[in-house]
Amino acid sequence: MTNQGTNLDPWYDSYADRTAGLSASEVRALFAVASRPEVVSLAGGMPFVSGLPRELVMGAIEKVMHDNGPMALQYGSGQGTPAIREHIMQIMALEGIRGSADNVVVTTGSQQALDLVTRLFINPGDVVLAESPSYVGALGVFRAYQAEVSHVDMDDDGLNPEALRQTIARLKSEGRSIKFLYTIPNFHNPAGVTLTWARRLEILDICRSNGILVLEDNPYGLLAFDKPAPQAMRSVDDEGVIYLGSFSKTLAPGFRVGWALAPHAIREKLILANESATLSPNSFGQFVITEYLDQADWKGQIDTFRGIYKERRDTMLAALGEYLPSLSWTKPDGGFFVWLTLPTELDSKAMLPRAVKELVAYTPGTAFYADGQGAQNIRLSFCYPTPESIRTGIARLATVINGELDLLRTFSGATLTTPIPTRQNVTTPPPNTI
Repeated sequence: MTNQGTNLDPWYDSYADRTAGLSASEVRALFAVASRPEVVSLAGGMPFVSGLPRELVMGAIEKVMHDNGPMALQYGSGQGTPAIREHIMQIMALEGIRGSADNVVVTTGSQQALDLVTRLFINPGDVVLAESPSYVGALGVFRAYQAEVSHVDMDDDGLNPEALRQTIARLKSEGRSIKFLYTIPNFHNPAGVTLTWARRLEILDICRSNGILVLEDNPYGLLAFDKPAPQAMRSVDDEGVIYLGSFSKTLAPGFRVGWALAPHAIREKLILANESATLSPNSFGQFVITEYLDQADWKGQIDTFRGIYKERRDTMLAALGEYLPSLSWTKPDGGFFVWLTLPTELDSKAMLPRAVKELVAYTPGTAFYADGQGAQNIRLSFCYPTPESIRTGIARLATVINGELDLLRTFSGATLTTPIPTRQNVTTPPPNTI
């Protein structure tokens, strides 16, 4: 007898198999909580768009409507406008990338570019290599296309080349089909670390020798605080790397404009996939961003954002040192995120409801793994809350963590172990450092 579906969904049996991979992420589930004004959210990676002068954007919008309104409001090219693609090449040149604007495909944010690349390459059961941990939005895309994610270990210098070699060798011995390596080399989401230049070259060589495409996701690359990030992997390999970029972090995510820079043959298929998905990317957003880049001091505005985020990172690190001095965490050189390691007795996902009760939200580390790891980790975002809110949030988080440890001591009667000791690029300042 055919199952007629569940009581809640009469079409349950009609869905394609791949919909089993569609599920709400822990990050998405937090947005409703984070919107409550009394909760300090250290969870979502939302840019501080209030740092963008409103008159710059309003001026660009008004000029677009005055000069090019009918075109900006019409359907556009499936590849994106030539003007914005030329600007994108100028932006990528800051990270050593040279090439032709003809190989740029504009997308609805870099998230869509990630979806299109996965759609083009993944058959059910194919393997995607990804850092351990990795971006939750990418894991959701891979899961939706029925890929198997194989995590590769990271350390304070980014993805570990020897671990990559071993993982590839193991998967090949099992007869698995590895389609691409997905990596966030700059100010990693969620780990906050940056892949060194030497490792970039070594990883490219490993992938090239094994016939594995590299998908380089770089939304944070221009948001360096203390020193510039190394040049892009795409800058030294224009045939084996697809580069993903976005205006979401350096301008505003509401425009939903990102891009992929791909080898020529792949670019053709990306355009066709883009057209089948959306007909064309956001024409109005492209026109406004082009006008903004033509007229505004956009490099100066990025410097302003860097200063804002650096202050907030410094506030978070100082607060962690004061309130949670026995724990360990990464010290990012840019971007949005700090990766906190808890004592092994604690579970970040199980602890989250108690944190929300204390009016602080974070993202549990389990969101960033495809295999259930991450219970002893927390991603803390410093990009959106004010420095004062960050300090308040860390104080509340410390109350939760210390309360959990006190409960365990009370009911177990055991001496709790300490977390992983401090390593290079991990900071644990003395308790009274501010």
